[in-house]
Amino acid sequence: MSRIGKKPIAIPAGVTVAVADGKVSVKGKHGELSLVHHPRVSVTFDSGAKEIRVERPDDVRESRALHGLTRALLNNMVQGVSTPWEKKLEIVGVGYQASLSGKTLTLQVGFANAIKLPVPPNVTVEVPDNTHINLKSSDRQAVGQFAAEIRRVRPPEPYKGKGIKYSDERVRRKAGKAFGS
Repeated sequence: MSRIGKKPIAIPAGVTVAVADGKVSVKGKHGELSLVHHPRVSVTFDSGAKEIRVERPDDVRESRALHGLTRALLNNMVQGVSTPWEKKLEIVGVGYQASLSGKTLTLQVGFANAIKLPVPPNVTVEVPDNTHINLKSSDRQAVGQFAAEIRRVRPPEPYKGKGIKYSDERVRRKAGKAFGS
């Protein structure tokens, strides 16, 4: 039995939910998100108790997997419209820097040309200084995907630690050849 799928999702104040025809819409002060759930699971909204419940008809393996997944996606939507999801990245390296111009993030990270990344429409990007990037959005998947795309440009390397890393990421350093013997 799915333990995550059985938990109801509490709806905070200021968030409205609409369930109709296999589509769940969640609206809050930080945006509006919608999800078309799999027909194998059913989603119900109890306006009196202010909670969403996800149920499945049987114990088939696919139904169990979709049960927990649907509940987790809906919970992320509800949390995102009340308080936006946030990712912070750091750029480490001499001369490595980021800048934002309009809807384009420009990264100069040791290549001959600057890397230009278009910012997704539902993600807010802030560059407080040259070496820090803050991403915010009500959509958890969009924030995580764009952060991964930024990090993929120049992942941190283990010898000097240069590259783009998450602010809470620990880069395991290796000893170079001079210290190995």
